[in-house]
Amino acid sequence: MNINPKNPKEFINISSLIEDKNDRIIQDIVSGIGSIYLLTSNQNAYGIGLNNFGQLGFDSETLYKTEKPILMMKNVSKIFSGNYSNHVIFLNSNQELFVCGYNKYGQLGLGESRKEEEKIHKLTQIQNIPKGKIIDIQYGWAHSIMLIEDENQNPKRKLYSCGDYEYNGLGKNRDTYEFTEIKSSLFENDDDIILDFSVGNFHTLILTSKSKLIGFGDNLFAQLGTGDTNNQLIPIQIELPKLRFNENISNYHVSCGYYNSFLYYSSLSFSNLEEDLIKLFERKEFCNISFKTENGEIIEAHKLILKYRLNQNENQIEKLQEIISKKSIKESNQIFEMIYSNKIINPKLYFEIKEIINSNEKIEETMKRIYLNENEKDFIIERKEKQYKFPKLILIMRSELYRGMFLSVTEDTSNKVRDYSELSNKSFQILEYWIYSNQIKDEIQITKEIIEELEIGIDYFQLNQTNPNLIDLLIKKFNNQN
Repeated sequence: MNINPKNPKEFINISSLIEDKNDRIIQDIVSGIGSIYLLTSNQNAYGIGLNNFGQLGFDSETLYKTEKPILMMKNVSKIFSGNYSNHVIFLNSNQELFVCGYNKYGQLGLGESRKEEEKIHKLTQIQNIPKGKIIDIQYGWAHSIMLIEDENQNPKRKLYSCGDYEYNGLGKNRDTYEFTEIKSSLFENDDDIILDFSVGNFHTLILTSKSKLIGFGDNLFAQLGTGDTNNQLIPIQIELPKLRFNENISNYHVSCGYYNSFLYYSSLSFSNLEEDLIKLFERKEFCNISFKTENGEIIEAHKLILKYRLNQNENQIEKLQEIISKKSIKESNQIFEMIYSNKIINPKLYFEIKEIINSNEKIEETMKRIYLNENEKDFIIERKEKQYKFPKLILIMRSELYRGMFLSVTEDTSNKVRDYSELSNKSFQILEYWIYSNQIKDEIQITKEIIEELEIGIDYFQLNQTNPNLIDLLIKKFNNQN
């Protein structure tokens, strides 16, 4: 969708403007400064908007702009562009990169011989691409940064940049017109992996698995978060805000704006226990048991799942290793998929290993056994002179605060906490009933003071993502009573 230029109050359906009616299913949309790029389900890339720098792949004197999508390239698997750039890069299924657009600062990565060309009108292949899998490419005004994963190194992720260093975005103190590695002692630890990065107009932030926040570039408006306004040509470590309740760093993300930056937390949802528990176990901390297949390939298994699926029996793990040692990598992956998902995916394999798998155990029961001490099912919230008991599972599904406590990597042994919020007993009782039932008792009289108190209480207990919204229910009931 895009705003209709003839009537700014209306939207138009961009995909309907594509001439080929069989090519109107949009898979991805990427925007530049004045252009928009569409990737269809047929792996065709279209451009619409300004072409003043050749960013649509045509001579700007012939085509300055277009209000209809024009086909730019076929066999495209991914499009890379940026809100601060007038160039675009297309990745095809062969991991080849093609680029066009503004190149005054060498930001297209085409090399020394092309640096004088301000505009590249035709899609041109970038020849010298670092080895590895291309994870992401992001742009600033005068530079581009690429994240590559070398699957032969554990895997190891590396950043590469090209463009003009005077604009402070390269992570190095010299110009470079091909993608060259950003080297820093902050990245040298093989156990430290780049989880996320974001490129602003002239600055970059990086987040690593060892809870490092790293940045470089322009800092005129304190967008690096260093506490000053000094520009940083090379990467420096920035103090990361303290994580709450052992939150997993892999759930954090960075986002760079024009002259600002954001660090935000994307938490796990527990609306679907089976699906989300499996996601939880994908965390690297749980992968420390290795199994060898018949050809010597290594598969890392999740220790907590095996611990509870195999009834904490070392002999069962040895039997599983013996079975895996006679299987191909494909069959071995199917075996572990059966163990993780509790589904009979391959009957032949299942009957071979059924004696060592507790196949009748439900995933919800596994979750309870791992995280809920059977002798201490209730979690006690003490407030003033009264105690409130909640099953831990209820709090896990309803409160970000307690989800972080109970599902942290460090095992939680406490079953009691004191409530220091300023909620009155009446407000807390409303909150208690709503946590259990998603409802408000009919006989409760709602006042403005209660609504104001519970707005603070929801924030204190981090209940903002629960559905339905308590404040909406309170306001509705308040209006009905008055």
